Amino acid sequence: MTKIRLAEMTQSEFARRTREPVVILIPLGSQEVQGPHCPMGDHILAERLSELAASRADALVAPGLAFGYADFFRPFAGGMQLRPETFKAVLRDMLESLLQHGLHHLLIVNGHGGNAPLISQLARELRREYGVIIPSIDLWTAVPDRLLRELFGCASVRGHGGEPISSVAMHLFPTLCRPDLRVAKALRGQVMGLPVRGVSGANFGDLRVNLPLDADEVDANGLLGGNAELASVGAGERLTGEIVGTLARLIEHLQRTDPRASVDMERP
Repeated sequence: MTKIRLAEMTQSEFARRTREPVVILIPLGSQEVQGPHCPMGDHILAERLSELAASRADALVAPGLAFGYADFFRPFAGGMQLRPETFKAVLRDMLESLLQHGLHHLLIVNGHGGNAPLISQLARELRREYGVIIPSIDLWTAVPDRLLRELFGCASVRGHGGEPISSVAMHLFPTLCRPDLRVAKALRGQVMGLPVRGVSGANFGDLRVNLPLDADEVDANGLLGGNAELASVGAGERLTGEIVGTLARLIEHLQRTDPRASVDMERP
């Protein structure tokens, strides 16, 4: 069987495999509360989905980064957070270890939303330094609202502790999940006389007021949005197929592109 995980390849195998350009996926995630029913390590989902897509699209998968920026989950024991500067420094070292060998076809597969702004900052820095564009995706956005409506009757099931993670985890790691512990999202309180919106703040009428709130101030179970009560293995299989298919098509597209190319301003 062809090896796709860098951790399992010998150096000579890797050297032969990369004689021609090949897309290398870098899975990222976090170690944080996912409600009472899902395993805390969402990075295992990013890694498994990356492996499934890489197998389909003839790509490689680097060892994942299990920790991310998730300071607002700090009140929940079992989580492990990196400071923003630490996250960027570790990810920079990981990427530069590949870039310095001329391995430019890289794709960051991010499974934790809190990492996204830091990934964007670093990608801009590395493009200025190396002239290479490193694309990244936020994994769960690969699931369109139309599919959530088809599976669950509405798209409002999307959110932290809800979908699509709950069903995908039940499909890929059924023995790690505890669907019997699922609970409904609690009503949100007020802070400074304003209704809490989420960890990012509260609302003043239609105005979004940004506030540094922790996850336990939003929901005692760490459910920041969505609904996991309808999650199922069957739905997870459909969602996984959608994510893997979209990711595999993107990999195949990136394989044909030049990461050092400038933007083509001429439109078709």
